[in-house]
Amino acid sequence: MIHIPPALKHRGFVLIWIGLIVSMVGSQMQQWALFWHISQLSKDPIAVSIVGGVRFLAVLSFSLIAGLVADRFNRRNILFITQSVSALVALVLGLLTLSGAIRLWHIYALTAVQAVAMAFDLPARQSLVPNLVPRELLPSAFSLQSIAFNTGAIVGPAMSGVVIGYLGQEYVYLINAVTFLAVIIALVMMGPVPQSGAVAQRGLRAALTDIHDGVNFIRHQPLILSTMILDFIATFFSSANTLLPYFTQNIIHVGEVAYGWLAAAQSIGAVLVGVAVSQFHQIRRQGLLLVGSVFVFGVATILFGVSRIYAIIFFALMLMGAADSVSTIIRNTIRQMITPDALRGRMTSINQIFFMGGPQLGEIEAGAVAQFFGVPIAIISGGIGAILGVWMIISIWPTLPGYNGDEPNAQSVPAD
Repeated sequence: MIHIPPALKHRGFVLIWIGLIVSMVGSQMQQWALFWHISQLSKDPIAVSIVGGVRFLAVLSFSLIAGLVADRFNRRNILFITQSVSALVALVLGLLTLSGAIRLWHIYALTAVQAVAMAFDLPARQSLVPNLVPRELLPSAFSLQSIAFNTGAIVGPAMSGVVIGYLGQEYVYLINAVTFLAVIIALVMMGPVPQSGAVAQRGLRAALTDIHDGVNFIRHQPLILSTMILDFIATFFSSANTLLPYFTQNIIHVGEVAYGWLAAAQSIGAVLVGVAVSQFHQIRRQGLLLVGSVFVFGVATILFGVSRIYAIIFFALMLMGAADSVSTIIRNTIRQMITPDALRGRMTSINQIFFMGGPQLGEIEAGAVAQFFGVPIAIISGGIGAILGVWMIISIWPTLPGYNGDEPNAQSVPAD
């Protein structure tokens, strides 16, 4: 029997969760429409991979300072700014496309602006969650966040195909601009949110010291460090999302609407898993579930690359999404439970380099392999790389699969 997830008993979390669902629909519409748009402006797979490079540079350049900002300033106020900037970027993309003046460099430049905003958005948003729900409800809260993201990632891509096909590319961007209002309204209704250390520290020396403290904390937390590296390796090799427009058009020969549903398939699997996990107050055998989910992710990626039947491809993508959802929920729970509130922003910002850097650099790698060896080879080799990455992480940190999740002093788990 399905019960109301315990995290939904807290008003502040409910408000931001509903806002995120609406906003994620628009954001996912834009992401997949952007890939399709670039594929129409350039027939070279490497063109769409440049988006990943632009995003990674933004994350690499601003993540550490963004984490410090999330720890030293009010996280709710930061989200006001980042969400507003993202809405403005979507509006400009829509107007440029509507006028017919849009060029590839416009897309890359505006993507860079939005990526900088998101570099500040994620540490503030993730660090805000433990300020809204009790510690023991974090697995429920993060599974609900996964549901919010993946619900948007189901509805958004499916809607993007329909909107592009029947209304035009520009309307995807314009609709996305409006959806950001949902989070902004939620933040207004939420009111002030207490947090530890939300006092601005002046001076460059103090800022550098605080950033060093965050990096030093991660270095001495092998459980957090190992999950970050595992995430980076898996997403670097299995980042085939940007190749989906070329795969659908050139390999299985389907149109915009069928493309939209394939783009949503991963999130359908992720939502099913998220709903199941949100029912639990505590998840045990977390280490084994984590490494197992990444292994399944790699196998499903290979199945996607070798298949030519639409239904099998859809299933493989669903399986990838389900496995990725398990991995994401467990990783977020481990990190937020181990990290003190005053360091959560910096921890999340360092993690952001790994979990956003992996897929963004992976998009470049996948695009380059696809350019020279073909799209299927790029996808299959990525799945193999993810599986080898699991083996490497277990070899370096053999205690990771044995982590249960209820250890009294998880932060002292030794490295081997």
